[in-house]
Amino acid sequence: MRVEEGFQQTPFSDEQPYSADPVLPSLLRRLLPELAHAEIQSDLQRFEKEIATSIRALSKLTTAPYLTQYDQWGKRIDELRTSEGWRGLKAVSHKEGVVAISYERKHGEHSRVHAFAKMLMMTADGQMIFCPMSMTDGCARSIELFGTPAMKKEVFPRLVSRDPAVAFTAGQWMTERPGGSDVSQTETIATPYPHAASPLGNAYKLDGFKWFSSATDSNVAVALARTGTISEGSRGLSLFLVPLRLPLTQPSASPVSNNIFVHRLKNKIGTHSVPTAELSLTGAEAYLLGPPQQGIKCIVPVLNITRVHSAIASAGGLRKCIAIARSFAGVRAIAGGRRLLSETPLHVAELARAALVYRALVHLTFGAVRLLGKAECGTASAEELLRFRLMTPIAKGFAAEKAVTAMEECMAALGGQGYMEENEIGRLIRDGLVEKIWEGTITVLALDLLRSIQIPGVLNAYMTWAHGLLTSVPDGLRSDIAVSHSELSAALQELSVAYKAPVHDLIPRSAFMLISQITTSLYLLEHAAWSHSTRDRQRDIDVEAFRRWVDEGGLKTARDDVKRVLGAGDYRSQLDFALVYGGSRSKL
Repeated sequence: MRVEEGFQQTPFSDEQPYSADPVLPSLLRRLLPELAHAEIQSDLQRFEKEIATSIRALSKLTTAPYLTQYDQWGKRIDELRTSEGWRGLKAVSHKEGVVAISYERKHGEHSRVHAFAKMLMMTADGQMIFCPMSMTDGCARSIELFGTPAMKKEVFPRLVSRDPAVAFTAGQWMTERPGGSDVSQTETIATPYPHAASPLGNAYKLDGFKWFSSATDSNVAVALARTGTISEGSRGLSLFLVPLRLPLTQPSASPVSNNIFVHRLKNKIGTHSVPTAELSLTGAEAYLLGPPQQGIKCIVPVLNITRVHSAIASAGGLRKCIAIARSFAGVRAIAGGRRLLSETPLHVAELARAALVYRALVHLTFGAVRLLGKAECGTASAEELLRFRLMTPIAKGFAAEKAVTAMEECMAALGGQGYMEENEIGRLIRDGLVEKIWEGTITVLALDLLRSIQIPGVLNAYMTWAHGLLTSVPDGLRSDIAVSHSELSAALQELSVAYKAPVHDLIPRSAFMLISQITTSLYLLEHAAWSHSTRDRQRDIDVEAFRRWVDEGGLKTARDDVKRVLGAGDYRSQLDFALVYGGSRSKL
């Protein structure tokens, strides 16, 4: 039989990443004022057509970058070439205002919701183009907060431009070989230039080696470098704006024009389209960004933004996988061709579990997005600013932890076809795995969260918000969710115990998962209460989502883990060591 003969599977599609999304339209109805909602929804409905056509066409043209370090005569050229698709996706991102919307602030604090909604829709088809866009966003914010007048005049407008001909993208250089996430061991040294100050600010030359530099094809980067002594650790670091090429405003294919040399491109398991490199800085010109010796403080706004981008990337990748699995179930027949997978309760139940994770992550992530918008526009209350300190590590870490597992279930829902590269679930899983590492692993984020919680007032602000949501549930809804409401209240009480000083050495990760489960539940509860009160058409589903997430989404497991750690004492750490490295009870 010829392949064209016999059974032909009906193709599946994902043509409406906004209109067919089971979560986003309802969420935006709650978050946005009426006029803003009408304008933003119109833009998203237009944008989903662009995604289904021109953006996916560019995505197919995206291939891995390549590096030519030397020409035929042995001259160092470090010529980095990216694909037509990558360059096209970058141009589309600029035109669509992925960065610009948040700084144009047409809708004030709601502009962030608009921008991240577009990213949620496109990220799975964007081939990780939002990696450089996230760092561009962070760089723009750092200049807005700490930049010199010349930086704000010359560089900032390009970072937030919608014109691809003049728009800049930015990288972020923190990681070095000695410390990884521990920047206190940064080796890169910043030395003041002896000549007069540059037009962009105080000029320094940087000498060092940056181990991970994503978006090496960018125009500028923000980098940490040492202006103090090694013994000062992270307190001796300053933040710098680094042009990859000089003069800054003239295009060039080679970074070597600012004494920045590409040692090699990283050989990664995913994010293949992103030009991630090891860079040698040998007297690269850079400009102080913010006060000297305040590099960690100045990099925090960048991390807040890139962590929210990371959470959106995790949720967006899962959105696409669910859309593929759902569409496939609508065309794939089983039982001798008599029944579709979408008509099979057992199969739909599996998809429902993945869909519940997606719903939870979207609500959690947009909780962080909303606080980010308020913080930037000066409309956040003192309590909200304190709570925002917790939300970026929670949203980033929890979304990364949960999304990939749910993506794997979507892959399995297609059977053998799910394992094929053509449907792109494999790429999305590989790309999604980086979110578990980029900007901090769960352990790093758990320790970061612990430091934030130990700041006076932060945990109280969180508890006030949480108890406010629990007590504001309408009476008509409270009876319907009584068991889940009680479970969530009990978990909240245990959270205070988990973070009670002195904190057990093993508690940060377990407590991180507990507060993440609680926070996600609270955002689902907030939406269910709104949906119930407004008699929204999806109110029954919103209530069921809250109930299922509390009962089946992992809250009980997180509570049990905290209790287990608190009850085990130090002996558990010794047993952990033996399990990993071998040992016997007598030795312990």
